[in-house]
Amino acid sequence: MIVIGADHGGFKLKEEIKKYFEEKEIEYEDKGTFSEESVDYPNIAKAVAKDVSDKKADIGILICRSGIGMSMVANKFKGVRCAVCYQEQTAKFSRMHNNANMLALGADYISTNEAICIVRQFLATEFEGGRHEARVNLICDIEKENMK
Repeated sequence: MIVIGADHGGFKLKEEIKKYFEEKEIEYEDKGTFSEESVDYPNIAKAVAKDVSDKKADIGILICRSGIGMSMVANKFKGVRCAVCYQEQTAKFSRMHNNANMLALGADYISTNEAICIVRQFLATEFEGGRHEARVNLICDIEKENMK
C-alpha cells in the first residue's frame, strides 16, 4: 500500500502520479491536498509519514515544490527514511543502500515523465541488505537515541 500527499505546489504532479497508479492498478491512498489552494505542507507530510511510521502503508510519496520541506517533516517520524530524489539513479540507491520507505519529489524541478520514472524506479528497487544493513541499523540506533 502506498500513501501519497502533496501541498498546493505539488498538487498537479500528484494527480499525474495517481493516474499512473490507476493505470498500473497500484493501490494507494491520497492524503491531500485536493486542490491548488494554499496549504501548509507540514500537515500533509505529517499525515503521510504517520501512516508509514505506524505501518499502515509500506511506502509514502510526498510532493511539494522542492521536496525538501516535506522530507524534513517526514524524517521526524520514527522508522521513516525519506529521500528527496530528482532522478531515477538517486531513487534506486535510496532504496538499495538506505532502505528508504518514503520518496519526496520537487515538482518545480522535474517533469511529469521524470517523476513517474523516479516513482517506478523507487517502487521496483529492493533493499540490498548486506554491508548496507549495518549502516541502516546505525541510523535506527541514532533514531532510538534521539527520538524518545
